[in-house]
Amino acid sequence: MDNRDEVREFLTSRRAKITPAQAGLPAGTRRRVPGLRRSEVAALAGVSVEYYAKLERGNLAGVSPAVLEAVARALQLDDAERAHLLHLAQAAEGSDALARPRLRSGRQRALHTSLQWVLDAITTGAAFVVNGRLDLLATNQLARAFFTDIYGSHHTQPPNLARYQFLDSAAHRFYANWELAADMTVDVLRTEAGRNPHDKDLHDLVGELSTLSDAFRTRWGAHNVTRHGTGTKQFHHPVVGDLTLDWESLAITAEPGLTLTVYTPEPGSPSAESVNLLATWAATQEAGSATQ
Repeated sequence: MDNRDEVREFLTSRRAKITPAQAGLPAGTRRRVPGLRRSEVAALAGVSVEYYAKLERGNLAGVSPAVLEAVARALQLDDAERAHLLHLAQAAEGSDALARPRLRSGRQRALHTSLQWVLDAITTGAAFVVNGRLDLLATNQLARAFFTDIYGSHHTQPPNLARYQFLDSAAHRFYANWELAADMTVDVLRTEAGRNPHDKDLHDLVGELSTLSDAFRTRWGAHNVTRHGTGTKQFHHPVVGDLTLDWESLAITAEPGLTLTVYTPEPGSPSAESVNLLATWAATQEAGSATQ
């Protein structure tokens, strides 16, 4: 798939975010937009205006790492944005075609049995595996209980966290800070789109969410990318109420493109008591299902 539109929109959106003052340039009096002009970015990057205009039209194929780094500096990209630009350049020239993992749909992907054993061994936190599209591919018992709304309301398999975030009203109750959670969800999908531009399932998901959700469409158009690997989130669970959980996300070496995430409460906290209650509820629910 041609990624020139993606490149063009990313570069123009980053240029629009940098003011002349931030770049150490005079603002002038005839400026029509708050961001930098193409000529200013070109000067800061040490390339001709014509060459930078070519880049901003989406033509990154064959661009040297030195030029990419110069453009990243001129646009004041952070580490996540630099990585995104590099992924876009690699995809443009096809240099990542062999290194890129072949992505299969979640319905067809058979995970290692030992990975499920690892998930099941985690008993004090909600542990789950997702791909870059945020398909929920595997969980432990506590995660199934934690995501009870998602499993209860979504008929597609595997359930998808982005669909839940933007298309299910229950998500506004589940995430204590829905706006922040929505931003993070789109960050993950945008990063994946730059890394794997040929993923048809991802394109279909983005098209679906863009059509059905104004909140998603606005965020997608912002072209923001941020690294998310650890932090603290607040939830309101339909069974046990308010939860404050720390989370860690880890790449799975044996399964390129998949991430293992674990939500855990601070030991001895009220949330830890609630998670213990949720674990008891989950065991009761699964035992009841097994006897039916």
